[in-house]
Amino acid sequence: MSVLIKNGRIITAASDYIADLYIVGEKIEAIGKDLQYKADKVIDASGKLVFPGGIDPHVHLDMPFMGTYSSDDYETGTRAALHGGTTMVIDFILQTQGDTLHNALKTWQQKSKGKAIGDYSYHMAVTDFNDNTAKEVVQLIDEEGITSFKTFMAYKGALMIDDGQMVQLMKVVKKHGGLVTVHATNGDMIDSLVAKHRAEGKLSPLYHYLSQPEVTEAEASGRFTDMLNYTECPGYIVHMTCEGALNAVRRATFRNQKVFVETCSQYLTLDASLYEKDFEGAKWVMSPPLREKKDQTALWSGINQGLIQVVGTDHCPFKWDQKKMGQGDFSKIPNGHPAIEHRMELMYTEGVRSGKISLNKYVEITSTNAAKIFGMYPRKGGIAIGSDADIVIFDPNKKHQISVKTHHMNVDYSAYEGWELTGKCETILLRGKVAIENGDCHLEPGFGQFIARGKTSLTI
Repeated sequence: MSVLIKNGRIITAASDYIADLYIVGEKIEAIGKDLQYKADKVIDASGKLVFPGGIDPHVHLDMPFMGTYSSDDYETGTRAALHGGTTMVIDFILQTQGDTLHNALKTWQQKSKGKAIGDYSYHMAVTDFNDNTAKEVVQLIDEEGITSFKTFMAYKGALMIDDGQMVQLMKVVKKHGGLVTVHATNGDMIDSLVAKHRAEGKLSPLYHYLSQPEVTEAEASGRFTDMLNYTECPGYIVHMTCEGALNAVRRATFRNQKVFVETCSQYLTLDASLYEKDFEGAKWVMSPPLREKKDQTALWSGINQGLIQVVGTDHCPFKWDQKKMGQGDFSKIPNGHPAIEHRMELMYTEGVRSGKISLNKYVEITSTNAAKIFGMYPRKGGIAIGSDADIVIFDPNKKHQISVKTHHMNVDYSAYEGWELTGKCETILLRGKVAIENGDCHLEPGFGQFIARGKTSLTI
């Protein structure tokens, strides 16, 4: 199968030019003006933008949490991602405390194999670190192509490890060329505030937000950064939401320390006033919670200053009946919201069209930096000869509206219902195959491949 994309405006993290792309099989074969190759399929991209496929490094598909499971599995989740221009995701494997990392890996392989439509990889969440786990970490890096390890500074008794375990994990990961990622919030402070509010009968979704004030994230981000500095391990803070946490990373730059940071599309576009909608606010109950307008300003600034390298989604959807498990108690609302499908278009409308970021920065934060940080570049995250032909053909002028009636995620509400966007993912290619065209998905479950990863290649 060969594809010739004609006359597109090609945007990468570093360049902006009009050219043709010639694709043979899964790879980009040639790039140039007025290419004369004969192809099985010709796509006229005149007036359109051509990006590398989006990479969302923070999703939770078919994940057990709070007595239920996230409602998108590998089939529905990766299909929705493709509709929104995201050709690859990285999901989180959760180790069960007391069990092995390899058993957790087998569980997630069963969830994904034969079901994924888009490409995928895994982070391994380490929830029980000991000598045996340390050996498994090395095996995962060397033999499985899993090079990033998630840790939690909250959710005591289920996911959280203590600082001593964190430091020992960092030492092992550093020695063998991996990366430690973190959910950086102070779990003890949060648990105390949750208990206080529940005891006072303050049970609405607003108190989810008030139980996780900015200081809980700022303190944990600074502590994690200090542990990275001590161990000299590469590190990555997931879903950063606020100015205080960003300032913790900014202070680390004073000692020439480099820490990778991800924020998410919701923290750049939504704010905590949504929690005042009584129980409807449960739609936006996630951890960390939405913050204030001043935090949005800080995060956009952090992107342009190079302090934030990646925008993901933390896609973790639950249907409304699942959210209603916490109708009488905010602490029982499953945490998470649906976003995997809208990230690329939201970031174009709210970022590029509003003048907050450039087109090159857009590609950097939605694709290229994730590929580099997580050891997939130049196979993924760019438009170059020899790279996988993961391509988004994007209409920059098409107006459309986000709605539960038209989205493809397996959830019965939208967190952005009625939002007007300008800019639409029109045709999506995954490894040279047309995945999305005319609003339809042309790939079957099982087309998605697991992508083994190497060492971080991004320097900041």
